[in-house]
Amino acid sequence: MKTGMEEAGAGRQPDGMLVLRTLAMPRDSNPNRDIFGGWILSQMDIGGGLLAKEASRGRVATVTVDKMTFLRPVRVGDTVCVYAKVVQIGNSSMDIKLEVWAKDLMEEFEEQRHIVTEGVFRYVAIDEEGHPRRIPDSAQFPRNTLST
Repeated sequence: MKTGMEEAGAGRQPDGMLVLRTLAMPRDSNPNRDIFGGWILSQMDIGGGLLAKEASRGRVATVTVDKMTFLRPVRVGDTVCVYAKVVQIGNSSMDIKLEVWAKDLMEEFEEQRHIVTEGVFRYVAIDEEGHPRRIPDSAQFPRNTLST
């Protein structure tokens, strides 16, 4: 019998490009062998930061994380995949939607990935002194309605 959390991602596919793939290790878990949410959040920030740096062609800083909801636990041995999609680019900041999907490759060899969490991270392009800078125009990452 599936729980409401398991059904929440039923039929969904990852949205965005794969920016990070890693293995959930014992050092990142609690005594129940569930992976800490903070570790998952850090993986999202690493993946989102990689895309933000590419889109802004330089240094970025994370300024906000919005609407994080954990839908299912990640266990030791799960493969964790972070998918990212640029949602909006303004003058100096951008919003990136991040999704985390997990798959048990250690024991069950599941075919189906499961959505774990998602959220929108805002990054600001900064110069060497840490001050906001304009994000260069790019055909790959077009500027749109975000006003910052």
